[in-house]
Amino acid sequence: MSNTAVATSSGAAVLEDVVKHFKSGSDTVHAVDGVSVAIPRGKLVALKGPSGCGKSTLLNLLGALDRPDSGRIVVDGADVSGLSGAAEVAYRRDKVGFVFQMFNLMPYLSAIENVMLPMELRGEPNAQGRRTLAESLLSRVKLAPDRHRRRPTRLSGGEQQRVAIARALANDPSLILADEPTANLDSTTGEQIVGLLRSLASDDRTVLIATHDNSIARQADLVVTMRDGKLVGRDEG
Repeated sequence: MSNTAVATSSGAAVLEDVVKHFKSGSDTVHAVDGVSVAIPRGKLVALKGPSGCGKSTLLNLLGALDRPDSGRIVVDGADVSGLSGAAEVAYRRDKVGFVFQMFNLMPYLSAIENVMLPMELRGEPNAQGRRTLAESLLSRVKLAPDRHRRRPTRLSGGEQQRVAIARALANDPSLILADEPTANLDSTTGEQIVGLLRSLASDDRTVLIATHDNSIARQADLVVTMRDGKLVGRDEG
């Protein structure tokens, strides 16, 4: 498919000719090299490709963890590529849920406290309300109640990823970005996590998973394939 095709405005997320390059010594790495694509609302989307093809960079750009060198990124009508300061922080906090390969839980907080943290950062004043919602989210991701007050080091990898998904849902984001969320899990646990992520895609929420795993891609509503920083395929599930 053509990388220069203009993405339509019908998607939950729209990228138009997005470029992000990095310097590596005397070389330039073309991490994202003129990508245009519309990510549909309410779908599970797999961003597929080998390691180093630009998947993680693209997720970081969508999540406003990094800024493009050029091009435009629009999520739910907001021009993410133009955000800065408090507006950028609010976007990351309220509109996007992140699920990382290495879980990235706060080690000194319990599972339930990790899930409550985004609510506190948002300014939710009702401590009991935060705790009740966190318990509900942990139940939704099927973490056993006796694990809610354990710190990450006392949880299995699969349990930690469930906590991370519950944390990503804490502020009810419209976009969930999952970067290789099953890479550190055994195959059975990985399948459970993908099933859980799939269940989160709804009319109001889009789930985008970066992966090189074909078994995950087969479960997606849409597969977008990257190679060497470019978009090289788009297949409806």
